[in-house]
Amino acid sequence: MHKIPKTPEEYEAALARANQLIVSDPEPGTSEADELELLVLVISKYEDEHFPIRNPTPVEAIKFRMEQQELTQRDLVPLLGSRSRVSEILSGKRQLTLKMIRALHESLGIPADVLLQEPGASLPDEVGIDWGRFPIGEMLKRAWFEFDGTAREAKERAEEIMREFFSECGGCGLDHVLLRSHVRQASTMDRYALAAWCARVMQLASSRELATPYKRGVLTSDFLVDLVKLSYFSDGPVLAKEFLERSGVHLILLGHLPRTHLDGAAMLLEDGTPVVALTLRHDRLDSFWFSLLHELAHVAKDLNAEETTRFFDDLDVDGDSLESRADKLAASALIPPRAWGNSTARREGTPAAVRAFAEKHRINSAIVAGRVRYELKDFRTLSKLVGHRQVRKHFPGYAFGEA
Repeated sequence: MHKIPKTPEEYEAALARANQLIVSDPEPGTSEADELELLVLVISKYEDEHFPIRNPTPVEAIKFRMEQQELTQRDLVPLLGSRSRVSEILSGKRQLTLKMIRALHESLGIPADVLLQEPGASLPDEVGIDWGRFPIGEMLKRAWFEFDGTAREAKERAEEIMREFFSECGGCGLDHVLLRSHVRQASTMDRYALAAWCARVMQLASSRELATPYKRGVLTSDFLVDLVKLSYFSDGPVLAKEFLERSGVHLILLGHLPRTHLDGAAMLLEDGTPVVALTLRHDRLDSFWFSLLHELAHVAKDLNAEETTRFFDDLDVDGDSLESRADKLAASALIPPRAWGNSTARREGTPAAVRAFAEKHRINSAIVAGRVRYELKDFRTLSKLVGHRQVRKHFPGYAFGEA
């Protein structure tokens, strides 16, 4: 009687004997036929244990089904969200979310167990994460994720919700968001809220395709000066967003979360596309333009895919040398240093002088007023010129990332 092979040699011997019997084509009911049937069973058992059939990876399964049904990447856009996201999924740069898995399973019939093999489906560095510390209630209020239930019910399912939420930004986890990041912050910065905000920014940027790819080096001094000239127009913030996106830079307007005290951030998507995000925490034109130019300075000089990929800035606190350099670059782009040095606007700081200087240089007077206030360290003066409540009105959905 044949036993299950325990070594490769025994396996090869069993195969050889089975081949002999197959060639002889024994009659059913004979001892040779019974022996062949037994050999098939023991050989199959050995192969199941030693040569298990590997399930295709999720990407392999999607590509196989595309070939079967003669589908193009465009056909997957309704299931995965955008052409860039389809490309990232098929190249292995982005992980599938549960929502995508459901769509692929229901529309293409790909087995869910195959799609759920996605490596990294859980958050990296998740040991020690206190899921209840994420601002689930505020995120639900802003519709940052889909959930049919109350805030209390969402908090009870915080781990499940946050796992899927982070997977939407390419698998970034709490520590991953802050890894290789430079944070200019007050001591009260909440890293859970900061990580959630950052993930939402990355989601929004990843879902929006820009017509022009970013070319490193485009953010020259002349480029920044041209950008600032748009401040002269009443809808300058909107024009700035359009101008940047035509140059391959995402500008995301997203309200900050409680306990982040965040003004802006600069980061890179996985494909190297820069993202500037502003919270509009201070709804003033001078704050908008300075924050924007500060983050663009980080993009131009500091962001590096091999070293630092994210800058988070609370501009109300002092920064290090990198932050000081970004401050200086922003200030120089906003107001020409030579023109400012001994200007009447700087010496006198009167509303008339501020307006005259702004008009001469074709920039918004809020930028000039903001500079005077900063240099005097008097934030009560010229308050009527800094553009209070003149930014958010252009981006009514900014808290939700719909701007």
